[in-house]
Amino acid sequence: MASAGSGTQCSHGRPTAPPTAGTQHGTSAPDPYRWLEEPDSVATREWLRQRHSEFAAAASDWPLRTALAAEIRDLVDTELWSAPEHRAGWLFATRREAGANHPRLLAIAEGRERTLFDPEVLDPSGRTTLDGWSPGPGGELVAVQSSTGGTERGELRVLSTRSGLPVEPPVRGLRYSHIAWLSDTEAPAFYYVRRDSGSGERGIWLHRVCSDEPDVLVRSCAEPGSVPGVRLLGQRWLLATESHGTGHRTDLWLADIGASGGNAAEPRWTTVHEGRDIVSDAELGTDDRLYFRTTFGAERRRICVASPHSPDTAHWREVVPESPDATLEEFTVLGAGKDTELLVTRTRLGVSDLTVHDPRDGRTRRRVTLPGAGMANGLTSAPQGRAYIHYADVTRQQTVLALGAGGYEPHPWPDSSRVPHGEPFEHRVFWCRSADGTRVPVSVFTLSSRGDPRSGRPTVLHAYGGFGRPRQFGFSATVLAWLRAGGSYAVAHVRGGGEGGRGWHVAGARRNKPRSVQDLVAAADALVAGGYCAREQLCLSGGSAGGLLVLTAATSRPDVCSAVIALAPLADMLRFERLGLGRMWTREFGTVADPQDLTALLSYSPYHRALAAGERRYPAVLINGFHGDTRTDAAHARKMCAALQRVGYGGPILLRYEHGVGHGQRSVARAVELAADAHAFAAARTGLSPDR
Repeated sequence: MASAGSGTQCSHGRPTAPPTAGTQHGTSAPDPYRWLEEPDSVATREWLRQRHSEFAAAASDWPLRTALAAEIRDLVDTELWSAPEHRAGWLFATRREAGANHPRLLAIAEGRERTLFDPEVLDPSGRTTLDGWSPGPGGELVAVQSSTGGTERGELRVLSTRSGLPVEPPVRGLRYSHIAWLSDTEAPAFYYVRRDSGSGERGIWLHRVCSDEPDVLVRSCAEPGSVPGVRLLGQRWLLATESHGTGHRTDLWLADIGASGGNAAEPRWTTVHEGRDIVSDAELGTDDRLYFRTTFGAERRRICVASPHSPDTAHWREVVPESPDATLEEFTVLGAGKDTELLVTRTRLGVSDLTVHDPRDGRTRRRVTLPGAGMANGLTSAPQGRAYIHYADVTRQQTVLALGAGGYEPHPWPDSSRVPHGEPFEHRVFWCRSADGTRVPVSVFTLSSRGDPRSGRPTVLHAYGGFGRPRQFGFSATVLAWLRAGGSYAVAHVRGGGEGGRGWHVAGARRNKPRSVQDLVAAADALVAGGYCAREQLCLSGGSAGGLLVLTAATSRPDVCSAVIALAPLADMLRFERLGLGRMWTREFGTVADPQDLTALLSYSPYHRALAAGERRYPAVLINGFHGDTRTDAAHARKMCAALQRVGYGGPILLRYEHGVGHGQRSVARAVELAADAHAFAAARTGLSPDR
């Protein structure tokens, strides 16, 4: 065998390496593929070349690969807008034309539009993405963020709205930064955040446009691994946030920078809440009151109100109470004076409803009619009491809806557009029993034209179950193409997600993470027992934290399904803190520095489960890794594939590996290729055929 770092291939194509072991708290675990953590070594490149050859050979035999790619491409070949932002006569929005790979940022005034930023012009290779944008208060400047190669670390350019040209050199090394513009249009400036230590100290910075003065750090992060945020409320109140890992806790501070003696570079902070397991965000109403969406006293969130002069929780008053069966996802403040209203969206097992409330007593004034049973998000307020909403459902492409003051039924925006036509679909929810007796909901989707969903058909079962994030049912061209071909699509709302509020999240986090896997296995068994599919017709699918779940399920119960799709998965849970952004996720998964956490991590880490189990039959597995991924390092995908190929037989173990992309956005063309390949694999393993 070769020495560590050199990596060789056996004649049967399985990678071999010496069993490098890591020891912590007296616990030793094998790690024979640690050399694959070196992404650009000669050995890793050669190993990846062989995996590419294996994947290409297998994919050439998948019957639906070409048809699914064409179907998905056709479904996404539509015009898509973002909700607009209004600034002093200007209107800013993004639009992706049919056939384009990326959206363009537009400035519109007096019916005429100008392209301010087009990623495809900047980078014809398609590897550059538009990550964010924020117009200044006067509309004359706009801050634009972009990154290249999937790294999500890029640069921020300040562009002139009138010329589209940058007015100064870019600010580099940012990662999805918040931008909070100050109101002074004569000496423009904004706050931004550095989320990681890639360039400059993590925290909130003040940048003065076209100035020789260096940027000023106005608040550094209080704790390692936290994520800073900043917003300007009403051009007077500066809100600083610091999120700690997993959605358990966000600290808030407020500063009055518009008061007499206020200093934008040296804000005087007042604590809203700090060091408590509370998650909140805030908006300032036209009545000059602060409205907080919060988990304080409400696992599924409520809305409270307070004066910005006394913003701490002791002075909060509830105005919109918590719902017992739905999670309050977003809100925005509409109108002014006696016409002030709160627009609120709640989600029940992936489906949104939209209501308007009286800000004085929380009373529901009216329900807003949505086009179907889908997802409403991205609520933004606009002049004259209007609002914009993004809406999509399982068979209906995302569209922007505009809601007029006092309205019940939103209409499409721009006025020339229309709500896309959706195909009739069946949406059923059933409940299964997990290993500890907990009832877990499962959603199942089929097209109405395909008849009874309990007729035994190829089924993709998806799960995420991490960071307290609920699964919402927006549009997916991939899912619709799968449904059109005659399959079913199911979602297991496992613990660790946000479907049941904070308690549901905590029940599947850290040392409780194995419960998320048990919930997924129970959902798979229930689908088979209920006649939705046969075992050989079932494919588990998950990405990132969901990739961890499906790989753990497959290594725990290899008979649970016929196939597994894992996109950018976590896999080596003893090394995750050293890879990508793993150091920021210890509140979600634990840390090897804690002996009890270490025991839990080792109990479900799919990389170690595969190595410890020895040779056994596994379902077919397709692992997708992205070389530029700075969140879930692609070392997880590489090492997991190597481990499964070493010990597994039965279904093929394949790695689909891409360079030049990462965890987040990518060009439409590359997104279509990824989706088609993954689901053509699932179709080949589950027997899906449009002729069923």
